Amino acid sequence: MRVLILGGYGFIGLEIARLLASSEHAVSCVGRSGKTGRRLFSAATWIEADIARLVTEESWYEHLESIDVVINAAGALQSGLKDDVEAIHHRSVAALVAACETRGVRRFVQISAVGADPGASTEFMRSKARGDARLRRSRLDWVILRPGLVIGASAYGGTALLRTIASVPAALPVVFGDRQVQTVALSDLAELARDAAKGRIPARTALDVVEDRPHSLRSVLIELRSWLGMRAARVTIDVPERLVLVAARVADGLGYLGWRSPLRTTAMRVLSDNVVGDPEPLRAVSGRKLSNLRQTLARLPSTAQERWFARLYLLLPVVVAVLSAFWILSGAIALVHLDAAAAQTGLAAGAARRVAAAGALVDVCLGAFILFRPWAKAASWGMVIVGLGYLGAASVIRPELWADPLGPLLKVLPATVLALVAAGLLGSGR
Repeated sequence: MRVLILGGYGFIGLEIARLLASSEHAVSCVGRSGKTGRRLFSAATWIEADIARLVTEESWYEHLESIDVVINAAGALQSGLKDDVEAIHHRSVAALVAACETRGVRRFVQISAVGADPGASTEFMRSKARGDARLRRSRLDWVILRPGLVIGASAYGGTALLRTIASVPAALPVVFGDRQVQTVALSDLAELARDAAKGRIPARTALDVVEDRPHSLRSVLIELRSWLGMRAARVTIDVPERLVLVAARVADGLGYLGWRSPLRTTAMRVLSDNVVGDPEPLRAVSGRKLSNLRQTLARLPSTAQERWFARLYLLLPVVVAVLSAFWILSGAIALVHLDAAAAQTGLAAGAARRVAAAGALVDVCLGAFILFRPWAKAASWGMVIVGLGYLGAASVIRPELWADPLGPLLKVLPATVLALVAAGLLGSGR
């Protein structure tokens, strides 16, 4: 069987690709970066394309050559710098469905979401529903799988956020604690997608993919905290919903700088609307009872690396914000007090002012660039290089500054190390 998977190196798509390839099916994957795809999973054939740009029927033809089944695991939480949810969830799907009809690709598996509905409160869910509706109207043998909160060994989006909240030392902050959530193991979802691709699930069927019973979000966080091997929280803090919405608005703004924060408004609204579905239709057609939350977590690793991830995921935005403020303020203060900054260079007056001004502008630019996600890693390395350069130059020109009571050179060391930490964390994603 020759399968085309959209969103091939995403959280869900990669798991499906690995499962199908392990059964010796020929797997082709679509992703924005072929280099990233090949690095993460070399067994697949990678097609480098942004599906948000593949919105005409003809644009899909070349990618459907010799394909038997299409699995759409692509998705975006919210529109931002790189994402357009209407294009990804609806227009590209409509074009692909039409291309499949024309080119004779009969089977189509759509990974949608519980709660996808034209009247939903978020554009994420509404656009998903529009894509699902176009598929339903087609002549294809389609299966739509609507998972709840997906939990796997890796963490992405909402699951990463929940792990982070659960890992807060001593206290447990709870957001929407009484809201109901049904989970699904990533491995279960991947197996169902494989079964649908092989025709083991009746065609023209839409199914909620959720465990039997819902949990309160509060109990999910407590379960995750226990799974992480952390002590029970000494105190539980119910975070006011208004405060959450303010944080979500800030995260929305950062989305236009390229940061795909799970704190954005869409994620918060989805959680506040409840993440629940009906497991009975799936059991009726497949005979399967999905793993519940505790069973899912019992099969996943819970080691030091999971605890490190949970805590560092929370600290990364703090690190970026501190570095940005440090470098921007350092540069701005030097520009305001340019003569004093020039005096520290040990150079002749004219040259000293030029060097001090250039250095200050570099500082401001690095502090600004780290806020822009596509440039953040490079900016972090720039901070490391410039910081070491400052230390090296000052050691030659003004070595006595190492003994200055205010520690102007000593303070550069932790800032440089923090930039090195940021560069490592920013380079660990996909």
